[in-house]
Amino acid sequence: MKKNSSKNRTVSQEVRRELSRLILDGVKDPRVAPLTTVTDVYVAPDLKTAKVYVSVYGDETVKKETITGLKNAATYLRSMLAKNLNMRLTPQLFFTIDDSLEYGMKMDALISSLHKDETAEEDSEDEEQ
Repeated sequence: MKKNSSKNRTVSQEVRRELSRLILDGVKDPRVAPLTTVTDVYVAPDLKTAKVYVSVYGDETVKKETITGLKNAATYLRSMLAKNLNMRLTPQLFFTIDDSLEYGMKMDALISSLHKDETAEEDSEDEEQ
């Protein structure tokens, strides 16, 4: 199977959808933050491994605890994936933090502050004239 084949994308989407549901409903580990979102999943072409990107709302300690909790729940999540999805192989799960949402919010705030500075300069120039 090619790396970017449609089958691989479909499998990744199904694994992401099912993992999102399982983490929300099935994981009872108190270390896993309640505002944990599976943002993306990349399943390897051989279907043996899957890299799961998770977005967690909170500070660094909450993120680290959530990843630890998800790593401990990985065998449970994998067994539930095997049960719920009709796949010949169930991938081994590797969790990693996805900071792209926080990065995007930070860039948006920087751009907004630049626009505020520009409008403040324009207003002061208008008042001088």
